[in-house]
Amino acid sequence: MSFNQALLTVMGFGALLGGADHLLGNRFGLGQRFEEAFQLLGPIALSMSGIICLAPLISALLSGWIIPVFRWAGLDPAMFGGILPIDMGGYPLAMDLADNPQVGRFAGILAAATFGCTLVFTIPVGLGTMTEEDRPLFTRGILLGLFSLPVGLLLGGLACGLPPATVIVSILPIFLSCCLLFVGMRLCRDKVAAAFQCLSRWIHRVAILGLTIGAFLHLSGWNILPGMTPLADAMEVACSIAIVMLGSMPLAELLQIVMKVPFAWIRRRTGLNAASTTGLLIGAVSTVPGLAMFPRMDARGKVVNAAFLVCGASTFAAHLGYAVTVEPEMVPSLLVGKLAGGCVGFCIALIATRNMHKTPESV
Repeated sequence: MSFNQALLTVMGFGALLGGADHLLGNRFGLGQRFEEAFQLLGPIALSMSGIICLAPLISALLSGWIIPVFRWAGLDPAMFGGILPIDMGGYPLAMDLADNPQVGRFAGILAAATFGCTLVFTIPVGLGTMTEEDRPLFTRGILLGLFSLPVGLLLGGLACGLPPATVIVSILPIFLSCCLLFVGMRLCRDKVAAAFQCLSRWIHRVAILGLTIGAFLHLSGWNILPGMTPLADAMEVACSIAIVMLGSMPLAELLQIVMKVPFAWIRRRTGLNAASTTGLLIGAVSTVPGLAMFPRMDARGKVVNAAFLVCGASTFAAHLGYAVTVEPEMVPSLLVGKLAGGCVGFCIALIATRNMHKTPESV
């Protein structure tokens, strides 16, 4: 049995446990996660289906200047797709722009699930929902987490079989973007936050536009945009992700129950409170619930969790589900890159904040 099939089988048992617990009255909390996973189908489809529909057209519009510029710089144009989250159009855009399909998979799966997710989702949503006193701690965590991003991409790229030189060259634009992002968030955090929130709103509008046009074409039977991905195909991807999450989210809840003793050990060793350690696992399942726990975390935990989210966000839910659906062979490299990067970010943040519980440090 291959790794991918073994992983899917394990998640299948997770779905069985979650569904059974739901039928028995949600005695262990697994049934609630099972239901939440299905309820996420709507938001997932709303955020990604329209982008998937429009991806070929967007690629055609961008190819006139993106492809020559990237080729001139000695880069595969697929890396441009990494600026969008994996589940918001990053993968189809990367594959449409790719000269080398292997680099396209690396950009559309791994870069989009780390850099793209941080740029377009984690930063704007986090800064948009944080209180004024939490924003500096969240920002500091993101800045520390950016140092882990090249590590996660490098290890993930090597895990998917790319030559080391190809991986290093491919991630250079992301590394430079991280440097610019670091400087921007240090010098003018509010302006950068406003810019990312604006970018996020425009991507949402494009997604709604694609969904609207896709629905019209599907219902009318007209074929006035022949290059557009059919909405039914885009919805099939969203449904496949939701099915994977029916198993992965109950398993994550079960893992949280099993990990109570190790989490208690981590709390004693680091001084993090219970919400801070639990938030790491919740963030690895879904970004928004992880961010929602910030008010209950201690100061050090807020920095550590933000640093972890740069690479580790949504590893075991939407991102894993998407990779299993479109590129099953990329699942091991996705897990290696996101978990390794998340752990490195966690460790960097722990070291940088080792005295925070004694003497709070400024951002």
